[in-house]
Amino acid sequence: MSTTEPKPAKRRNPLVAALRITLKVLLPMAVLAGAYASYAMLKATKPEAAKRAQKERVWPVEAVPIEFASLRPALRLYGETVAGRKVDLRSLVAGEVSSVGENLREGGLVGKDETLLTIDAFDFEGAVVEAEALHQEAVARLSELKASLKTEVDSLVHDREQLEIVNKDLARAARLAKRGSVSKKLVDDRQLIVTQRQQTLEQRQNNLLVWRAKVDQQKAAIARLAWRVKQAKRRLAETELKAPFNAYVSDVAGEVGRYLNANDRVATLFDREWIEVKFTLSDTQYGRILGEAGKIVGRSLEVLWRVGDEPVSYAANVVRIGATIQSNSGGVTVYARLADPAAPIPIRPGAFVEIIIQDRTYEKVARLPQTAIYGGDTLYVIKQGRLEPRTIRIVGVADKDVLVRGAVDPGERVLRTRLSAPGAGLRVEEK
Repeated sequence: MSTTEPKPAKRRNPLVAALRITLKVLLPMAVLAGAYASYAMLKATKPEAAKRAQKERVWPVEAVPIEFASLRPALRLYGETVAGRKVDLRSLVAGEVSSVGENLREGGLVGKDETLLTIDAFDFEGAVVEAEALHQEAVARLSELKASLKTEVDSLVHDREQLEIVNKDLARAARLAKRGSVSKKLVDDRQLIVTQRQQTLEQRQNNLLVWRAKVDQQKAAIARLAWRVKQAKRRLAETELKAPFNAYVSDVAGEVGRYLNANDRVATLFDREWIEVKFTLSDTQYGRILGEAGKIVGRSLEVLWRVGDEPVSYAANVVRIGATIQSNSGGVTVYARLADPAAPIPIRPGAFVEIIIQDRTYEKVARLPQTAIYGGDTLYVIKQGRLEPRTIRIVGVADKDVLVRGAVDPGERVLRTRLSAPGAGLRVEEK
């Protein structure tokens, strides 16, 4: 039996192995280096294109010519209409409401002296009858007292005549007694009669004073009862509650069948012919107008009520200034009365309105749109197609425009278009 012996393994050369590894690493690197060198050579030898000059941008803008003149702008303010005269109509007497006028309704229109509400007058009519009866009774009693007084006066005249007679009789008896023709007793009897007549006369005079005092007392009683008659008649008249003026009705509380106490509120009335507009002037506006005219009361203004398609215009005059200055805003409250609240259409309290009132006169100012002002004190004029800044001062406003003074010459054209970043030398072109 034969066996085959294994061949010995072939040994690798270490140098060859190292060379193979080096080639595997260096070859890719050499390829990359060659590619980069080719790219660099191509880039370095690339022909350059000629650069185009950058063109300056021109901004299309609008401009306005500046003109200086004396201007009196109008202030546009806002306010509301208020009632110039407002009254809470209250019941003057207590009682049950027996009838109510057809116009005593929320928003109703009532005329002056129109009966709005009637209170049951039965008790008040009875009070008038009773007061008149007491008065007539007192008048009759006065007539009786006057008749008695006249009797006393007539009796006093008779007593004086009788006293004069007995005095004469006493004097005659005294003369006769001196001659011895009559006795002394007769003289004494005549003297007694004179004394009695004097006492009667004095009593009559005292009675006359008493009767005259009674007459005076009765006259006072009559005057008191006459006042009660007037009071009763007035209370009777007050059962009819009437409108004190032409008015709008609000907050109605009186209805048929309701019992009202004296001073209970029935409704609130706003005078239709006395409507005012209330608005506020700032301290600056108030000072300007006051400084020029010296007063604001009496100044004319226009009130615009924007209702419907077209605003409705009303003439008005300032009638008074608020008693205090508003601490939160520093403004001054002004009240102006509408000349005719019913024309062209009736206006009621509570309407939001626009007020146009003339401001002071500004001398040598230019009127510009607010978009022309930058930073509050700068505008730009256009000189040879470029912007040139000028410093100005805002001295007033006119609607949406401002009134300015400053280093600007008449006729120069001022930038009107609002630019985000204007600057000196910026190229512009008016469109």
